[in-house]
Amino acid sequence: MTQVKERPILFSGPMVRAILEGRKTVTRRTVKQDWIQSDRTPLETCKGVFHFWCSGEHSCPYGCPGDRLWVREAWVADAQVNAVAPRDLSQGEPIRYPADGGARQTGCAMITPGKSRPSIHMPRWASRILLEITTVRVERLQDITPDQAIAEGVRPADDGFFEVDKNVHLGADPRESFEMLWRSTGGDWNANPWVWVVEFRRVQP
Repeated sequence: MTQVKERPILFSGPMVRAILEGRKTVTRRTVKQDWIQSDRTPLETCKGVFHFWCSGEHSCPYGCPGDRLWVREAWVADAQVNAVAPRDLSQGEPIRYPADGGARQTGCAMITPGKSRPSIHMPRWASRILLEITTVRVERLQDITPDQAIAEGVRPADDGFFEVDKNVHLGADPRESFEMLWRSTGGDWNANPWVWVVEFRRVQP
């Protein structure tokens, strides 16, 4: 029996909200440039393993269908433990999630919200969102379709534009909104890189 693997993945606050609202079911992440030495289309050679011309076979670093991703997001513990490193926190510590104001409370209640802690430092036990990978593929970034852009978390606004998050109106085309979202993360849209396209569904932690 194949063992299900779990890996961490980082999401911004707006994307966390989109996942919680059921609007985001796919994410695109850049393929390492040194894997690719040709413009020819990568070939899938087996489950989750792609052959990049001239540079060999590589597995998707985010996993294969059936694997799971636990979401790292910005988080807050109680102010009284501000000086305590994440690895040393008790797993019973109450946690608040700035993305939507949600909270995790397994024992004592939070007295005073402490400092904001970055997503990269979130321990596994503090994660509240678990995703199961349904499909993995490789494609050029700019090949994204309008439907896929919407699945990335952009949504129509009341004035006919699309937005990434409430009150953040971007383009009249969902692809334009996704382009702006990509650029906001420091990604180079014009380079049109190869990207991992990881589709997922939310499951109970």
